[in-house]
Amino acid sequence: MNRKIIALVVMSLPLILSPQVFGLATDGLSNLQNIAGKLSFIQREGNVTYLRDKELATEVPTEAKFELFDPMNTLRTARFNYTWDFGNGEVLKGSEPSVHYNYSSSGNYTLRLRVGAQVNTTSTPLTGVYTIDVTVLDAIRNIELKSPLIFQVSRNNSLAVHVDGSPPMWVCWRFLQNCVSATPTGCHLTMLYENTMILNHTFTALGVHCLDISARNDISKLQTSYNIFVRRDPSINLLFIMMCALIVLAILAFISVIACRHKKGRNNKPQMSKSSNATYSSMNMELQPQQDIPDISSDIYVSSSKKEEVQPLLQHGTRSVANSYRS
Repeated sequence: MNRKIIALVVMSLPLILSPQVFGLATDGLSNLQNIAGKLSFIQREGNVTYLRDKELATEVPTEAKFELFDPMNTLRTARFNYTWDFGNGEVLKGSEPSVHYNYSSSGNYTLRLRVGAQVNTTSTPLTGVYTIDVTVLDAIRNIELKSPLIFQVSRNNSLAVHVDGSPPMWVCWRFLQNCVSATPTGCHLTMLYENTMILNHTFTALGVHCLDISARNDISKLQTSYNIFVRRDPSINLLFIMMCALIVLAILAFISVIACRHKKGRNNKPQMSKSSNATYSSMNMELQPQQDIPDISSDIYVSSSKKEEVQPLLQHGTRSVANSYRS
C-alpha cells in the first residue's frame, strides 16, 4: 500500500512543481530575449482626436503609448517599467505603458523608450529599447491678410497673405465678385515653402469681393475668407471734380455776362426811347400823304405869358374862321 502511494507521488511530482501551477507562464520565456511592441501617438484638440504616426503638432496634448505584442500572454504577470526620453532633454519614468507629454517647439526629435519586464525574482529581467524619429510641426492656426482691404479697379494689386504654420503647406485661393458664385469654381493651388505669399490680382468690377483661402500641412488645415472693397482710382475722381468745377465756373461766368448786359441795356433804355419817338414822329410827319392843306402859318400862336411854359397851338380850319377868332 505504501509503495503504491509513493509511486503515485513520484509520478505527480513534475506536475506539482510545474510553473503553470503557480500561475507562472513560461512558454517561450527561455527563448524570449526582448520585448516586442510598437509606439503610437494620440493627440486631442477639443472634441477631435488624431492618431499620429511620426508627425506631431506643437502645443497639443499628446499621449505616447506603448502597445505590447504578447499573443501567448507570456508576460501577463510581469512587472514593467518605462523610461521615456523625448530627445529634447526631458526624461520621464513610470510603470504605465503610456505617458502624456507635448512638445513646445517645432523640429525633428528622436524619441527613445526603454521597456523593462521582471517576471519573478529569479527570472532574468527582459528589456527592449525602441527608437523613433518624430517630426513636430506648428499647426495652422491663423491666416492673415497683411494688405489693406480697399483696392482700385482695373489695376494690378498685390496682396500679402501670412499663414501661421509649419511649411511646406498647400494653399488654395480664389476671388468671388459680390461674394457669390453662379457656378462652382475651383481655386488656385500653390505649394508654400514659407509663411508669406504674395497674390497679384486685377479687379475688373467695383463693389465687394471675397477672398477665400484654405491652407493645410501634414497635421492641420484651416479655411477663412476676407471681404475686399474695390473702388475707382482717386486721381480719376479728382479729374472728374476738376472738370465739374470748370463747368460750374463757365456757367457762372455766362450768367454774369448776361446779367451785366441786361443791366446796361436798362440804363440806356430812356434815351433810346426818346430818340426813337422823335424819329417816329418826324417819320409820321414826312410820310403823310400830300393833301391840299390850307396855309395855317398865320394861325399859329404862341402864348408867352410864362417863359417856362411854351405850348404850341395848332388849329386847323379855313382862313375866314381864323379871322373871326382874331376879331
